[in-house]
Amino acid sequence: MIIFDLCCNENHSFEGWFQSLSNYESQLEEGLICCPHCGSSEIHRVPSALHLSKAAPAIPHESATTVAPVQTDIRAAFQQLMTAILSSSEDVGKSFTHEARRIHYMEAPIRAIRGEASFEDYETLREEGIDVLLLPIMRKEDLN
Repeated sequence: MIIFDLCCNENHSFEGWFQSLSNYESQLEEGLICCPHCGSSEIHRVPSALHLSKAAPAIPHESATTVAPVQTDIRAAFQQLMTAILSSSEDVGKSFTHEARRIHYMEAPIRAIRGEASFEDYETLREEGIDVLLLPIMRKEDLN
């Protein structure tokens, strides 16, 4: 699995996960890749932080160290991020859209929440100016 940082012609950044570079290229040619923010299919790759760090020149006379594979680092970082999100937010389940609006319009206490929403609800919240982040549904038992 390869993760590319992508950008549309409106300058929206997002990630794309592909089986291979050729898989990405064929999906791009067929117009199957669209910006999740605006729907544009004019997409191009942008340099990622991991890619840039791998290309950095070595510093002479530096002691050698063993580095864990990048995939392990990414998995550990993702697990740490998801654990932090799960432990520092309230699960409001299917009431997410309603509760996000209540918080935004100061009808409910300000707090971090997580829950379920359709992609259409997510887009509607974003259009209303409500800051939300679209993540996969994740449970603590999935992080092993």
